[in-house]
Amino acid sequence: MSLTLKQFRYFEALARHGHFGRAADQCAISQPALSMQIKELEEVLGAVLFERGARQTRLTNFGEEFAQRVRGILRAVDELADLARASREQLVGRLRIGVIPTIAPYLLPTIIAQLTRAYAGVDIHVRETLTPNLIHELAEGRIDAAIVALPVSESSFTEVTLFSEDFVLVRPGEDAGKPVPNVETLRKMRLLLLEEGHCFRDQALSFCNLHSALPRELLDGSSLSTLVQMVSAGIGVTLIPEMAVAVETRSSSVCVTRFKSPRPSRRIGMIWRKTNPLAGQFLEIAEVVRRSAEALRASQSQAGKAA
Repeated sequence: MSLTLKQFRYFEALARHGHFGRAADQCAISQPALSMQIKELEEVLGAVLFERGARQTRLTNFGEEFAQRVRGILRAVDELADLARASREQLVGRLRIGVIPTIAPYLLPTIIAQLTRAYAGVDIHVRETLTPNLIHELAEGRIDAAIVALPVSESSFTEVTLFSEDFVLVRPGEDAGKPVPNVETLRKMRLLLLEEGHCFRDQALSFCNLHSALPRELLDGSSLSTLVQMVSAGIGVTLIPEMAVAVETRSSSVCVTRFKSPRPSRRIGMIWRKTNPLAGQFLEIAEVVRRSAEALRASQSQAGKAA
């Protein structure tokens, strides 16, 4: 009996989830079938890969080392498939794109529409999660590319800048007309920010120079929508990216203020593995995403003037 790619994929799913049920669901097979495949793999290797507990399955020391080799093999196999796709005139097949949560709700509808129009044969899968997760999944080959705030400073990735956007200050509606606070004034206010793990939180803290000494009045929220609703309720103030203004403030009693120069901002880009044979196609896709962002900003600007 020899090792098979199917066994490798089943093994990798179980190693990642640490749970037979979740791994079986991902692999679209029954839990007993997955268990049998793992058992056969261990018999071929002559070594135990997992410590099986009542609630969780953990890799053994050998399993940890084996997992690293298996993931490398699976990445290489996927890149062979990508090499074949890259040889075709038109990109087809599955395209797995990761997007951070402070971009996904606002830009994705436009991006998906534009990509579907430009690449009729592409089956787009979107993964929305935090930047550290996207970097990890991209490195492992579980997604093809990601739209994130730059820089990510990973030598194995290609980074392409798409656009830059300012942050704006969201205050309770009754604050409309008040002077724009400077950084020193902002530091004294009750500042509402995204919870830890969001790169947007770090960017906002950096602008306010609050990394060294966080005030007691700093409060966390799980999403930009939650933050804006908290501001509407008079709990504090927050910063949000400009692309989120139209969606998040349309039904809230808040006012939006743009800072004086130098304005806080972020640079948004697309990243992918340098070894991916689809690099040429990703450059084209990045251009489609950049145009989508331009179209969204243009439409928001027109709506703002009309209002």
